[in-house]
Amino acid sequence: MYVIRERFFALGDDFDITDETGRPVCHVDGKVFSLHDRLVLRDQTGRELAQVHRRLVALRPTYQISVGGEQVAEIRKHFFTPFRDKFTIDIPGPDDLEMSGNLFDHEYEITRGGAVVATVSKRWLTIRDTYAVEVASGQDDLLILASVLAVDLAAERDRGRD
Repeated sequence: MYVIRERFFALGDDFDITDETGRPVCHVDGKVFSLHDRLVLRDQTGRELAQVHRRLVALRPTYQISVGGEQVAEIRKHFFTPFRDKFTIDIPGPDDLEMSGNLFDHEYEITRGGAVVATVSKRWLTIRDTYAVEVASGQDDLLILASVLAVDLAAERDRGRD
């Protein structure tokens, strides 16, 4: 299980994603006020693991995830989904992921072919302004974490419009 501090974008802070014991797993360099709304995930030695950035020219909120300079996924918000927020994590090949639930309040699931591969929730934690990401065994933890951060970028952009 990973723990992410909510609303870190309000200040454009850098922060650590930790495990459930509080041990840092990766560092997030927030460049939220940059033109592309960009985040860089780094390991504890400072080596870049992944980048998340907003695509500027897109009809709907779209974010790209790159690892090693190569795009590995694109996250797109569905235009209209009644009663639930929904994003697709488009990865090369046929195994796209779907994020659905209350994404902006951090209560949702990530599925592949109908099977749950990760859950995101505040209810597991008593620490205010934090949420947990539980990734199923055998899944790409980095891709899941980067995708969750992309949804946070989209939520912060929506809050800015309100």
